[in-house]
Amino acid sequence: MPHVNIKYFDTPLSEDQVSTLVTAVADAVRAAFDCDDGVVSVALEPIEPARWDERVYRPEIVGRRDLLRKLPNY
Repeated sequence: MPHVNIKYFDTPLSEDQVSTLVTAVADAVRAAFDCDDGVVSVALEPIEPARWDERVYRPEIVGRRDLLRKLPNY
């Protein structure tokens, strides 16, 4: 606890980009939950743009709207 799963269009990220992103997310989560870095996990899940609607938008944005704290503008 806690676990963050970031889904994004399948675009290449360099190791530096991945490292910077994961560190920033883990730091923010650790600060918000006042927990040790060792209990935070972060996953990066690339999704093909053609499958975004079926795999992310409908099930997680529309279907779980009550959990969203930031809504997309699309």
